[in-house]
Amino acid sequence: MLKKLKVQDYALIRNLDIEFDNDFSTLTGETGAGKSILLGALSLVLGARADSSALNNGNKCIVESVFKIDNYNLKPFFDNNDLDYEHETIIRREITTSGKSRAFINDTPVNLNILKELSSKLIDIHSQHENLELNDNLFQLKVIDATAGNNNLLKEYKQIFYTYKKLKKQLEELKQQAQEADTDYDYNLFQFNKLNELNLENIDLNELEEEINILNNAEKIKLNLSNCNTILSGDNEFNIINQLKSVKKYLSDISSVYHEADNLIDRIETINIDLKDIAQETEYSAENIEFNPARAEQLKETLDNIYDVMHKFQKQSIEELIELREEFKNKTEKTTSVEFEIKETEKNLSETKTQLNNLSDKLHNNRQKAAKPFTERILSILKDLGMPHADFVVNIEKTDEFSENGIDKITFLFSSNKGQSVQNISKIASGGEISRLMLSIKSILSESISMPTIIFDEIDTGVSGEIAEKMALIMKKMAQNMQVISITHLPQIAARGKNHYKVFKDENGNTVETKIIRLNNSERITEIARLLSGTDISKEAVENAKTLINF
Repeated sequence: MLKKLKVQDYALIRNLDIEFDNDFSTLTGETGAGKSILLGALSLVLGARADSSALNNGNKCIVESVFKIDNYNLKPFFDNNDLDYEHETIIRREITTSGKSRAFINDTPVNLNILKELSSKLIDIHSQHENLELNDNLFQLKVIDATAGNNNLLKEYKQIFYTYKKLKKQLEELKQQAQEADTDYDYNLFQFNKLNELNLENIDLNELEEEINILNNAEKIKLNLSNCNTILSGDNEFNIINQLKSVKKYLSDISSVYHEADNLIDRIETINIDLKDIAQETEYSAENIEFNPARAEQLKETLDNIYDVMHKFQKQSIEELIELREEFKNKTEKTTSVEFEIKETEKNLSETKTQLNNLSDKLHNNRQKAAKPFTERILSILKDLGMPHADFVVNIEKTDEFSENGIDKITFLFSSNKGQSVQNISKIASGGEISRLMLSIKSILSESISMPTIIFDEIDTGVSGEIAEKMALIMKKMAQNMQVISITHLPQIAARGKNHYKVFKDENGNTVETKIIRLNNSERITEIARLLSGTDISKEAVENAKTLINF
């Protein structure tokens, strides 16, 4: 319940600090006194949009409210949002002159979404424009669900519904991918096969080019190698190796008299070993050089294919071609993979749809069962409110598509006069009739939902006299389950409140302030007398006021 409201520098409010009690409270004041300003300030702590133009004298605006929340199972909300849980929770909103806004819950900064989520669990402000909700099918659906006790079932349904929507979107994306994969499949497979045939892992471009060069010059290479071998070790006494033997012999003959000859002989031995090795290698290489034009052509074709592919795909190395080949491979394999994912998703979607069908049927059946007693209670209350010939129908239609709330479309149909067929409320009900109908609905809802506080802003529009008295009794009964505050201009309602508050303007020189006070018994009699007779309060009005209060 709302325990306290503090407002500083908002519109005509300079400094306001008021405490509220539970049960049924009424709030009155002359037209223009500032009742709407008070609600505007309260709406700020409930997450309404901040407007710097409403600030008083260009000062920072601060609105703070204290709610007693220990009986409403709200600790999980605080835990989930990392907030300190207090039995008496303080919500504060600050708006600077530049229009910047800050919000706090128990002194912890929060964003407006969290603020709105919490406030929606704490207070319901019903102003005149909220009567338009009666024409909203979603509001009508929520009303029936509340009376049907569908809360837990609806939570389960919504979780599966969000999964269903996610799977549908996923299936659409997979089918799009499959379509694109099918379109490119043949191309990707062709390119993969072409690259795969090149046997890229076993190719070294430098070695390939060298082998081609050797094959193209095989005859010349073979001849020259053979000539080299003949010069080094051929069958004649003038080959280089035989000549070195002669050099060694000459040096040996003088080694006894010329000691440097031994060093030269050692060097000749070293050279001789190298030349013999070169001779053997040229002989072996010459024997193994093959003149093979067919292989040369084959290798040249392979090399040309590789360079053509590199040029086509603008690649610079074998490694890059291997990466490209794997890309084409992955794309071809993805077609099969996507088809498998589609089948799995379709299976999951079918199972989810079955669950939704079962839960939506349960929701539908619960709504059907709740509609009749709800209708009977509405008609009973309307009869007490001076509408004995009213007719009210809850029309429930099944739709073809799943929605966030099931497959039902609910429409409230209404007629206020005898013999008049029921129609949409917007087409047939007057302002006073809508007010009475909305109060009837809210009174039934108060028994089904855990809402700490409800504020009625002139829900008595279009009614008076005995009907106003009946409306007051309904709100008083609602106050057995929650805190009810009624902003009213009718004395019959004002007199029924356990607590009575008055909003007024205080003019002091050139300044005007909106203030609110809690009335004592004598002040209350005077205020209700004013409501009865206007500014000039008569003795009769005072007596009538006493009668209303003590009724």
